[in-house]
Amino acid sequence: MKKVLIGIIGLVSCFLAMAQQKELSKLDDMILSKFLAGTVFSMNKEQKISDLTWNPHATFKGVSLKHLIVGKDTDDKLSCLIVKIEPGCVLDTHSHDSKIETHEIVAGSGKMYLDGKEIDYYPGEICLIPANVPHKVVAGKEGMYILAKFTPSLL
Repeated sequence: MKKVLIGIIGLVSCFLAMAQQKELSKLDDMILSKFLAGTVFSMNKEQKISDLTWNPHATFKGVSLKHLIVGKDTDDKLSCLIVKIEPGCVLDTHSHDSKIETHEIVAGSGKMYLDGKEIDYYPGEICLIPANVPHKVVAGKEGMYILAKFTPSLL
């Protein structure tokens, strides 16, 4: 009887964890949809994020970019973009000459490889990538959205 009760409690705990994960996934989806429907405001203009084009990455298959803030708007001091990495795709090893980069994970999950270190990426995580340091991002099974910022600007 005790073993059966322990088994039932384990099963219930597993189902509760799965339900909680589904609720978190719904919340992530809701946050992402609100983010992608937002607006970029600056002194002279407003730009709906949904009106911006997804640009396929020139080198990495399954990676697309939306340029939110570009260097021409910041005297080349800052740029900001959304990076979309499709499920299982890779933003392979690369570095940015003389540019500091940050990643803020908006949705999805995956792994970051930075200077020999493996970092779990999931919503809420932020990573600082020093200039000239090689790094790589691998999206998990649900893909990933990253808010990336560069100083000086990338574009």
